[in-house]
Amino acid sequence: MLDLGAVSLEWGSMLTQAIVFLILLWVVNKYAMGPLMAVMEKRRQHVENEISSAERNRQEAEALLAEQRKVLDEARSESKAIIDRAVKQASDEAAKIVAEAQAATESMKAGAKAELAREVEKAKAELRGELTSISVLLASKIIEKELDEAAQKSTVDKFLAQVGDRL
Repeated sequence: MLDLGAVSLEWGSMLTQAIVFLILLWVVNKYAMGPLMAVMEKRRQHVENEISSAERNRQEAEALLAEQRKVLDEARSESKAIIDRAVKQASDEAAKIVAEAQAATESMKAGAKAELAREVEKAKAELRGELTSISVLLASKIIEKELDEAAQKSTVDKFLAQVGDRL
């Protein structure tokens, strides 16, 4: 059988527990949940601020990286231009040196040819002088000897052989 006294005691106890639970829930909600929710809201805002700060920092880093890449590209192109100018300047300088060397060689050749021409003319003049003196000597020998035609031919042949040996 059912004992109503025990049931009402159970209901009374449950009712008391429910009231105590609701009071406890209200106290926790008012004194613990409010500050806890405030802390949680602060934490949420802090996390959002950190995320937005990280996003700004990432964007700044990307902008800085792009700028650094641009500067690096400019430096590369400038260094290439400097190298190209140096190569062109070296090539021009080499061409100038070669041209100067060729000009100096041509000048030396011309000088040597002129010197050779002077020496040839000098040798020809000396040869003419010797030939003249030899001719005079030959004429004097021919005059000294009144020779016949065969003797004169022999004397001329000897003279020419002597002149040929001297030349």
